[in-house]
Amino acid sequence: MTTPKSSTPAARLRALLAEPGILVCPGVFDGYSLRLIEQMGFKTANITGAGLSESNLGWADVGIMGYAENVRASGALAAISTIPLSADGDTGYGNALNVYFTVQGFDRAGIACLLIEDQVWPKRCGHMEGKQVISAEEHVEKIQAAAEARIDPDFVIKARTDSTAIYGVGEAIRRLNLYAEAGADMLFADALRSAEDIATVARNVSKPLSVNMGFGIRQRSTTPLLSARQLEDMGVKAVSYPRMLTAAAIQGMKNALDVFGQSIREERVIERPDLLVPFDELNDLMGMTHLEELQKTFAPVGLKP
Repeated sequence: MTTPKSSTPAARLRALLAEPGILVCPGVFDGYSLRLIEQMGFKTANITGAGLSESNLGWADVGIMGYAENVRASGALAAISTIPLSADGDTGYGNALNVYFTVQGFDRAGIACLLIEDQVWPKRCGHMEGKQVISAEEHVEKIQAAAEARIDPDFVIKARTDSTAIYGVGEAIRRLNLYAEAGADMLFADALRSAEDIATVARNVSKPLSVNMGFGIRQRSTTPLLSARQLEDMGVKAVSYPRMLTAAAIQGMKNALDVFGQSIREERVIERPDLLVPFDELNDLMGMTHLEELQKTFAPVGLKP
């Protein structure tokens, strides 16, 4: 499984953003989800901070995962990815000075784009109650530091506001335009409550807008589920689906464990191959053919019986 890298991940992401149409970004959180996204032909993906926190630490996305854990996990995914990845930088893990070094850490790790939000720390998932935001002026300082910190000049800074739920769409637009002036390349308004709100923000911000469609194939109580085409028609440039694959993985594991638990209770074998990926397909997904070729080339002695 080779990784074509004729340019940096950030440069490749900028090239994708320059193409016409909307950029669809599934949420990735581990090697399985990354390989499936690549296999399905998606051109880019967003590393979900909630997915990393929940799958690695076993706790909800309320700021328990720190900078070092995040950049380490995100960098491990970037190292094996054939597509450019965006990462969730939360609030930047401190003030503008901390943001400066946070950006450099993710840039060095091979990430193409970093999202930095204007919540207070510890943050909360954007679709939870009880969010608080810092002042627009303080977040402007963070975005200025982020723009100055990039090592790769193509590294993309995405500024996010969570102010909609607290102050309304007008304040979200005001903040996003301030963040654009401060140096953000993309803008992200989270937890918009209606299609009209999404269209209003898209019309009134000065940089490309990204929105969050959550579970992708299931409605939720906050932002309504819209198709990528509908969003494109509204002027949205990128759409992320951070919760879809995490929710699908949990449901799949739960289904298998339910059947397995039944077999234990009833003291009998229950075969449900429909709930499990075939072994050959799993090996193919995880690059076993390429690994076997490397084994034959570099360690043929180890193959002898």
